[in-house]
Amino acid sequence: MAIGDKPKYDIASIGIYLSLVIIGLLSIYSAAPVEKYTTITDINQVYGKQFLFIGVCAVLIIVILAVEVKFYERFAGLIYIVSLLSLVGLFLFGKEVNGAISWYPIGSFTFQPSEFAKFATALAVAKFLSQLNVSLKNVRDFMIVAGIIALPALLIVPQPDPGSALVYSAFFFALHREGLSLWYLSLGVIALGLFLGTLIINIGWIILIIIVVISIMYLLSRKRKHNKRLPKPRVYLYVIAAIICIAYTFSSSYIFNNLLEDRHRNRIDIVLGRVQDDRGIGYNINQSMIAIGNGGWTGKSLDEATQTRGGYVPEQHTDFIFSAIGEVSGLVGTLATILLFMFLIYRIIIMAERQRNQFARIYGYGVAGIFFLHFFVNVGMVIGLLPTVGIPLPFMSYGGSGLMGFTILLFIFIKLDAHRMSYEH
Repeated sequence: MAIGDKPKYDIASIGIYLSLVIIGLLSIYSAAPVEKYTTITDINQVYGKQFLFIGVCAVLIIVILAVEVKFYERFAGLIYIVSLLSLVGLFLFGKEVNGAISWYPIGSFTFQPSEFAKFATALAVAKFLSQLNVSLKNVRDFMIVAGIIALPALLIVPQPDPGSALVYSAFFFALHREGLSLWYLSLGVIALGLFLGTLIINIGWIILIIIVVISIMYLLSRKRKHNKRLPKPRVYLYVIAAIICIAYTFSSSYIFNNLLEDRHRNRIDIVLGRVQDDRGIGYNINQSMIAIGNGGWTGKSLDEATQTRGGYVPEQHTDFIFSAIGEVSGLVGTLATILLFMFLIYRIIIMAERQRNQFARIYGYGVAGIFFLHFFVNVGMVIGLLPTVGIPLPFMSYGGSGLMGFTILLFIFIKLDAHRMSYEH
């Protein structure tokens, strides 16, 4: 960008952001736990507070776009340290809400630092990986970036807030783009498969499957031994792999039965079909699915949206806001919402790939990963495909901290992208 040229902000991503925020506000209005609706600006109601949060976000956007572009890279480390200190401070000054100490009380409002730690971590990861001579193929560098990602997650888990901690696995997308092998993702998929397998299938069958699969892998590797470019298969490596998998299987069973809380075990059991409890722990998911089904093709009016209007879906204006969209706007509305999220994520990836600066590209992939994981887990949870873990739907679930955190996350990248032609280290 030549000197004097105005930055060109990505209109498509800004337009999708505004669409999602407006749909979210209207959905919160429809799902508000009130007997009589008032104006959407009524600060005494959740939709009025959300309207206020949107106003705060408008100010934040102006500030983010006004700040000098190199500020975000230059102060990434400091922002990350402040976010870690804010998470540590919860153990001393935090307020307990719904069994979790995840908020600071500020008058009649609350502040959730974990929502802001996401963009701080994305900045820190981008800052570290964009340094000269840093490579994910180097064990030391990989351990450092893994530590940067793990630290906030480890501080969030004891709150307890496993859902927010889960979000940090989204940084795999950025790491993979920068050269991390897909083998790491494969290991994660195998670990998840073994964990769920121990809950569904008898552990004896799981061990037999492990032995059969690894034996087949060894036999196939022996058939390729004539290829001089490939290393010769070592049987002891396959034996060690089998032992590790079997040991992990036993540890998974122990973790599930002894370390997870009852509510988390029950939610996993319900999703896996091991327990049917539509009136107890599975009430939220069951009512959510009824609400979505009641919406039909084009949705119901507020008078006809019995699940939403009657308040039958607990916490519908927060984590279960997608069920309100499903009942009030029907299949058309839910598909439109899904397409908006998919296009936003796709657009962010396109923007990330056109960056000339590595810091901006890595940060962009971090943003895309976080949005994807939030969207995928929240929608999967609401329709009963995933356990309830308390992850909000970006820009749409009620909450000032979440809305502001996601807004900052997105608009920092929009700022970086607008200066991509002139921004260098």
